[in-house]
Formats: sequence, structure tokens, C-alpha cells
Amino acid sequence: MQKLEKAVIIESIRSKANDASLAALTDFKGMTVEELTGLRVRLREAGGEYHVVKNTLARIALTGGKHDVIKDEFHDNIGVALAFDDPVAVAKALTEFAKTSKLFELRNSSLDGKEMTPADLAALAKLPGRQQLLAQLLGTMNAVPTNFVSVLANVLRGLLYALKAIEEQKAKA
Repeated sequence: MQKLEKAVIIESIRSKANDASLAALTDFKGMTVEELTGLRVRLREAGGEYHVVKNTLARIALTGGKHDVIKDEFHDNIGVALAFDDPVAVAKALTEFAKTSKLFELRNSSLDGKEMTPADLAALAKLPGRQQLLAQLLGTMNAVPTNFVSVLANVLRGLLYALKAIEEQKAKA
């Protein structure tokens, strides 16, 4: 690999890593191409990517960037999963894949520059996703005016019942 090719790879990794909110390192030693392709498909569906690059190039690319805290973890066979939209969805995809594959192992990761252990990544995967959180927030925001209207309607309804009772009393008399 020539210097120019290496520079292009380093710059590509650097730009993608700086755009990503989550960078997770994984061990994939012994996995087949089909298994890695399945992982890539899952991650793409979750809004992420999976890259296998030379450790030296990845270390250089992450130095001084958002995920600088994990640059020293590159040794042996390392793959990098990047999450662009929802880090929880990518963390879920990684942990689910790690449960099904005997050879796939999660290593350290970085969430917006904060180093995380594999246990931290598993805890992140247990959180509700972005869409679910937005739905819960919208439901909570919608409940306030709905309940307010309901309270006002009950006041008016009570007044109408009272007026109806007075009308019926006067009709009997």
C-alpha cells in the first residue's frame, strides 16, 4: 500500500469517526465473510457502519479526534463499528450479534469521546431507542393539554347537570 492510499484511508476513517457519535471496537478473529456481511447489514439498518482496517492506520486516524480515548486499544484483529444516527440502536445490534456469534467479541468503545467498557455498551443497548424516547416525550407533552381540556369539560358538564336538575325541579313544581 502506497503512502497516498494510506493517506486517503486515514482521512476517510477520520471524517467518518468524527461524524459518528459512537465508535465501538470489536474482535472478529475467525469469523466468516458471511457472518461479517450479516453484521454489516444489521448495523446499516440501525444507522451505523462496520469497518476493518489496519490498526496503525486506525490509530493515526483517531488521534486528536472525537474518539481519541480508544486509539490505544487497536491490537490484534479489530473491527470498528460507527453509529451516526442513534447510538442505542447500533449498541443493540452489536450486543445481539455478540450473543449469537461465538467468535465476535465487544471491546472498548467511545460515546462522544467518553470511553466505555463492554459492560457499559451492553447497558447502553438496554436503553430505549431514539424513536421510542421521542414517542414517550410526545405522549407526555400531549397528555398535558388533553388532561386540561378534560378537566374544563368536567366543570362545564357539572354545571350543565346542575342546570338540568334545576330545570326538572321547576318543571315538576
